[in-house]
Amino acid sequence: MVELWEPLVQSPKLPQYVAELNKLLAAEQAARERFRRELSPAEKAEFISGQVVMHSPTRFRHTQARELLGRLLSTYVDVHHLGWVGGEKVLVGLTRNDFEPDLVFYGTEKAAAFQPEQTVFPPPDLVVEVLSETTEARDRGVKMEDYAAHGVREYWLVDPDREVVELYDLEGERYTLRAKQADGTLRSRVVTGFTVPVRAVFDRALNLETLRQLTGPDRGPE
Repeated sequence: MVELWEPLVQSPKLPQYVAELNKLLAAEQAARERFRRELSPAEKAEFISGQVVMHSPTRFRHTQARELLGRLLSTYVDVHHLGWVGGEKVLVGLTRNDFEPDLVFYGTEKAAAFQPEQTVFPPPDLVVEVLSETTEARDRGVKMEDYAAHGVREYWLVDPDREVVELYDLEGERYTLRAKQADGTLRSRVVTGFTVPVRAVFDRALNLETLRQLTGPDRGPE
């Protein structure tokens, strides 16, 4: 960061650069406010780096992976009173960008502050993005960088084509890959006690069996 700013700080044109940046950011903020006003509940769209990004309908494989992981996560969190899990229409407002992740988890403290009419939400504790050809570059690029910058403690990338899940932990100001799994067990470090088979994210029969286990009387946060 120091290397980036040093030439600008030393330049006699610094006041002009600052004025131009402020003008740019003011126009971007006005566009962002308009985006929030006009966004329809039926649309999936995001505001990224000053641009409105519309999402096309997802393929069945993508939708199923999001659904299967979402119901495991939300059921477990609800049963054990760990907070709240939201789906793809939760608008996460960060400093510059507005994202609609596929899944988000908020712990009890953050979730307790939500209001019934709230439409824009703070950085989650866990974010899950399901990859597609049109979103993968952003999911691995600007989104990963922005989630890390805003303290999202855990970030999962689900690849429905290869049937692989990547788990990233926040260390300092960036994510470190903890696991990349096509089988075995997924373990969250943010959602206490949440452990599920990787295959349960892609296989409906195993998903149902896992769901029964998660809600059993002897299963709770570790």
